[in-house]
Amino acid sequence: MSPTSTLFSAELRAASAEAHQGAESQRYVCALVAGDLDRAGYAALVMQHHVIYEALEGAAEAMRHDPVAGPFVDDALTRLPALAADLEFLLGADWRRRIEPTPATVSYAGRLRAVGADSPERFVAHHYTRYLGDLSGGLHIGRSLARHHGLTGDAGAAFYRFDRITDPKAYKDAYRARLDDLPLDEAGRAALRDEVLVAYRHNTEVLAALSGLVPTAGAAA
Repeated sequence: MSPTSTLFSAELRAASAEAHQGAESQRYVCALVAGDLDRAGYAALVMQHHVIYEALEGAAEAMRHDPVAGPFVDDALTRLPALAADLEFLLGADWRRRIEPTPATVSYAGRLRAVGADSPERFVAHHYTRYLGDLSGGLHIGRSLARHHGLTGDAGAAFYRFDRITDPKAYKDAYRARLDDLPLDEAGRAALRDEVLVAYRHNTEVLAALSGLVPTAGAAA
């Protein structure tokens, strides 16, 4: 690589910076972090996450031995057991029949299943967008939720804890190094870059669909 070359991970970060900011500034996310949602309002997001990660982690199993996508599949990232525990805490033992995915969530999960079936580079785009976000801003969200809702131990916000990753920064650095070393031609890299924006669009649409749960000014949270 020449001294003036840009690392692929840096290209991805720059290309998605605006979309990332758009997702973080969604009304629902601001209310979530500020503690303005009641538990039902928070539980609605956990429901959407379960549907999304069920599709993502199903795709990960299909890609586990793929030469391009396989190196990114890591059981330390798996979120479904934590989401199930959070939903049981928040909704009760019958949580599975109470899940209500929004149309935006159904669309997102459908996209994850589609790329997980036949596009390793597009799968990596979704994997990168979700899990590196979880290991970055997601950790902050988890701390805010625990504080505002009195969630202690593993109850209610287990999704935001990665017990098998002791150093998130080192993990993210190693992950980005794998992105930089991906054996893709320019067409493959372009597909991955494009799909990162698709992933952010889907995520933003899911968050926007939950905005109606944010209390209006002067209303009780």
